Amino acid sequence: MAAQPVRKFDYSRVQTQIPQKKQVVVHKRRWVTRGEKFLYTLFITGALGLSIYITSFSSSLDSINRNIQTIENEISNQQIENRVLEAKVNELKQPSRILAIAKENGLTIKNSNVKQASPVQ
Repeated sequence: MAAQPVRKFDYSRVQTQIPQKKQVVVHKRRWVTRGEKFLYTLFITGALGLSIYITSFSSSLDSINRNIQTIENEISNQQIENRVLEAKVNELKQPSRILAIAKENGLTIKNSNVKQASPVQ
């Protein structure tokens, strides 16, 4: 083989591939996802609704208890008044009292056996 002269390398012919920079879209990762937001909103709404329900139930229960106490007080006052009236009735229907009133009004007793009538049961 014959010796060939060394050629100079022509760099202009070689196409160098310079990597071109691509713009990469970076998605910022959110702290809370949409699903989590929905669940948090649902939970907070439920907790708020439950607290409102409990408050209104407690309020109505308190109102009912006050009404019950008022009615119980009225009942006890009425029972006391009934006992007082029963005592007055027993006092007024004593035979000695009836005889005294009869004598004051000019009535005479023919038979001295005065009996108290008892109610029919």
